Amino acid sequence: MTVLRSSLRAFSRSPLAGKVNLCKTSTRSLSTNSSFVHISDHVQEALQSKKPIVALETTIYTHGFPYPENIALASHLESIVRTNGAVPATIGILDGVAHIGMGVEEILKLLERAGQQDTIKVSRRDLGYICGLGLAGRKLNGGTTVAGTMVLAHLAGIKVFATGGLGGVHRGAESSMDISADLTELGRTPVAVISSGCKSFLDIPRTLEYLETEGVGVATFADGRPEKEVDFPAFWSRDSGFKSPAVVRTEEEAAAIIHAQSSLGISSGLLFANPIPTEFSIPKSEMDVIITQALNEADQKGIIGKDNTPFILSKIKELSSGKSIPANRALIEANVRRGTAVALALAKLEERAEAGQRVRSTQQFFPAVPKTDLPTSVSSPSSSEPARPSQQPPQSTRDTPAADVIVAGSLAVDLSCDFAPLQGTGSADFSPKLHTSNPSVISQSLGGVGHNIASAAHAVGASVRLCSLVGDDLSGRAVLDNLSKRGLGTESIKVLGPESGRRTAQYVAVNDAKKDLVLAMADMSILENLGAIPTSSEGITSPGSVKSLWNSLDLAALQAKWLVADANWDPLTLSEWINKGKSAGARVAFEPVSVAKSARLFAKLSTSSSSSSSASKPLGVFPNQSVDLATPNNFELAAMHSAARDSEQILERQDWWEVIDAMGFSDSGSRPQLVSATSSALVDQGVPQQAIQLLPFIPCILTKLGAQGVLLTQLLSAGDPRLTDPESAPFVISRSSSSSSAEQTSPASRTTHLGGVYMRLFPPAEIVPDTEVVSVNGVGDTFLGVLIAGLAARATPRSVPSGLTPDIHLSMETERLVDLAQRASVLTLKSKEAVSPAIVDLKGEISLQGQDNEQLFSVL
Repeated sequence: MTVLRSSLRAFSRSPLAGKVNLCKTSTRSLSTNSSFVHISDHVQEALQSKKPIVALETTIYTHGFPYPENIALASHLESIVRTNGAVPATIGILDGVAHIGMGVEEILKLLERAGQQDTIKVSRRDLGYICGLGLAGRKLNGGTTVAGTMVLAHLAGIKVFATGGLGGVHRGAESSMDISADLTELGRTPVAVISSGCKSFLDIPRTLEYLETEGVGVATFADGRPEKEVDFPAFWSRDSGFKSPAVVRTEEEAAAIIHAQSSLGISSGLLFANPIPTEFSIPKSEMDVIITQALNEADQKGIIGKDNTPFILSKIKELSSGKSIPANRALIEANVRRGTAVALALAKLEERAEAGQRVRSTQQFFPAVPKTDLPTSVSSPSSSEPARPSQQPPQSTRDTPAADVIVAGSLAVDLSCDFAPLQGTGSADFSPKLHTSNPSVISQSLGGVGHNIASAAHAVGASVRLCSLVGDDLSGRAVLDNLSKRGLGTESIKVLGPESGRRTAQYVAVNDAKKDLVLAMADMSILENLGAIPTSSEGITSPGSVKSLWNSLDLAALQAKWLVADANWDPLTLSEWINKGKSAGARVAFEPVSVAKSARLFAKLSTSSSSSSSASKPLGVFPNQSVDLATPNNFELAAMHSAARDSEQILERQDWWEVIDAMGFSDSGSRPQLVSATSSALVDQGVPQQAIQLLPFIPCILTKLGAQGVLLTQLLSAGDPRLTDPESAPFVISRSSSSSSAEQTSPASRTTHLGGVYMRLFPPAEIVPDTEVVSVNGVGDTFLGVLIAGLAARATPRSVPSGLTPDIHLSMETERLVDLAQRASVLTLKSKEAVSPAIVDLKGEISLQGQDNEQLFSVL
């Protein structure tokens, strides 16, 4: 056994050799589970990485070559595949379990039992039998035939299979009906088989006719011969006397045929006949005599069915004085070598085709834009020429339509990678594996948090201005063209030239099989550290900033009602945007983007910047807050709370304490109220407590909780009708002791004094089954975009009912809009787009809320 094991040294060099992946399996053609099929780690990794793979059968070892020659041959054939650049997948049945990609120990165990009663030949019909008996406790072993190997190879997604010879129509089949299952398998299983034709003792013309009837493409490798001289080979002989139905000259041609067949969705297989090497070929005339004698003896002895082929092969060996054995070995090696070359060519072709499809998809979604159509890049003066004024004329806001919503945030090319478990890995395997390549469905779209919010608001009727940055590159030019075609203006999209070293932002999301986000990678560096971007204006160079890059953006002139800033900006720029919005009288919404970036709102700002004097002033608190609304998820909320707690003791500021004290919570604790308004689980997680502690800085926080819905936490101004409304009472979790004071009777005092804390958990608008989830990307952005569009529609003086201040009115409107925003999110959840086009159907409901009709608010 030591000698035999040493003969597998080349095979064992693979670090994954011998490992078995106990994973569940699914398939198009065979019902299985983890009890029946194992795919080895090295094959599974190759499938995920799209490496070339060659399937190898095992009947040749169990019922062809004797032990221990079969072990040496198994090692040699796998070595041929590896040394020529592909991954071997030896397929067989061991202890009632189908193995796709057998390891060293599995091959040794199977081949040691070759010829024994519990080791059978396994075709398609035998798979259920042998695996079922294994499940019942009767563990049998099996070498897979061409048909059995094809079934299992297709199960795993392997497209190329190299073998020795093919079964066919036996002579006299018109009466015996003896036709190999290999032929019918080729007619229904899309695997390309490379073999030396069919064994020459079969009826070759009827075999070819049967394959044609089954819809099987048959071609023979020319091997340098003129096409008109190429016969379909007859196993030990290069010629059979019957012309091949088709001829291929190279492995690349064979690969192209396989790729076309797969792309067309044709479900039948392909047979590529590879003639035996010339030096090992036995002349047809000599083989005809030997075969005739062998067939006669079989007929005389009444040997038919599955025993016929082994008998004839044994007789041919005897009558040829053993010449058939080295010929057998030579043709198998030649087929495996050629099959490996075909698999390599196919992998390269599929890689090129996939890359071409990505380019075509990009061109379709992002059509090419002549560079002259771009706004002039913001760039630094060249060292070889003097600074010049920007060629892009300043935008005049007087000539620009009003914009209800200004969105300052990221604009990116999004790639969504949805994990697509391989056939054979099982329905319970939902998550991609780390440290390796994973199979996926990858889609490309225009995204970025800022873009998504702007798109959602625009879709439901808001007039929107998007402020962002793109690079002077292919993606940037295509992005601008796409925005223009969709009616989202590009006036405030700034293009940074090559001198800036900045690229158009990209976002890559990796989702599991349920479309839930596993991780995301975002290159938003174009929005980072704007102070390092030199800009030029009228010959004067200055560091980049909101003021310098968007100097013509006059929010007051645009009559902007809301400014939405996402956390992709660096902390200083984010603070500049917030201050710009507040200075213009707009309300400010903050989208945290991610756990890591959500903390930027509370980041300690540098005082070294020239713009720090305005940008680094501390966040205001209620009723003079810097940020009016935020939409974190529960993880981002926790990160924001942690940052506020740790950053310059923000949660110890005197003005913060004054608001907290005014909320009116009992000294004995607030858990009962919080549990009543939310749930014990959320209170145990600290979600409502964290939101309450951030309310002085952000008086309205909508925490997105996924399947649990949305938690609305608000500060109520004194005079808010909900403080006295019986239907709202369950949601008012605290009341300020001064809220009922006589001092609070004037409108001015109602806007500057606290009335209480309002907390309401909204259930999800719809529970979406996993099967209907297309993508989670953009769901939260859609929520905020629709919410802000609705609030902007109600931010006009005529829309405020009498007796309410604008602040109270919009606070109440936020509550009314949660359900609509959630419904929009559901539409995006079911869409492949970052923002579902279907949300345009909600435009009428946004418009309805813009009507001057006080009765709409009576229900509140």
